[in-house]
Amino acid sequence: MGGMRSLLAAMAVLALALPSLAQSDGASGLAERVQARYRTIRHFEGSFVQTYEGGVLRTKTTESGTLAVRQPGLFRFVYTRPERKEFVSDGTRVYTYLVADKQVIVSPAPGPDDATTPALFLAGRADIARDFTAAFTDLPGAAQDLRTLKLVPRRPDPDYEWFGIGVDARTLQIRYLVAADRQGGRSAFSLSNLKENEQLADNTFRFRIPRGVDVVTHDARSR
Repeated sequence: MGGMRSLLAAMAVLALALPSLAQSDGASGLAERVQARYRTIRHFEGSFVQTYEGGVLRTKTTESGTLAVRQPGLFRFVYTRPERKEFVSDGTRVYTYLVADKQVIVSPAPGPDDATTPALFLAGRADIARDFTAAFTDLPGAAQDLRTLKLVPRRPDPDYEWFGIGVDARTLQIRYLVAADRQGGRSAFSLSNLKENEQLADNTFRFRIPRGVDVVTHDARSR
């Protein structure tokens, strides 16, 4: 379920375009503006390239695809390269469709009682400025024209040590996300072609289990 955890980590800090930030504003000021703008974004879509490096097996992978998100808690990530897979949340359940394996994993969507900061933020119940300590830092892999922040959860997260964001210096649109897990791995998302607050059809966040696949169900106790 590493892909699912990486996805939740990305969602933990994903926000979109903000008003321009004065150069005199500090890291906490940037975090507050990100949070303020995040509250105005109801849905968005775009493209992503995800890289993962490190971890116990010291692996390095690159994947790409498209995303669609509706707050709070609805999302669809479709990976198209190098192989197809989908992560879909209808607000109640998360469906992980591994096409090559002909398997669908069904698990509860993050809720208000989840312990992890990513899950809380995905559910619309966490706050970047309140729940993270922000500091300016260089983030390997981020474009040079981005302003970058390291975000350390104020409440220890069982899976991740810290998160990072890279924002456009002019618009403050988040274009880069990175999460460092406790096994020494880093999962990074580069975002492009983002469109915000354009209507998304309800069926975008519905998942129909294909015929002929194995279905594995995890209840709340097994997460």
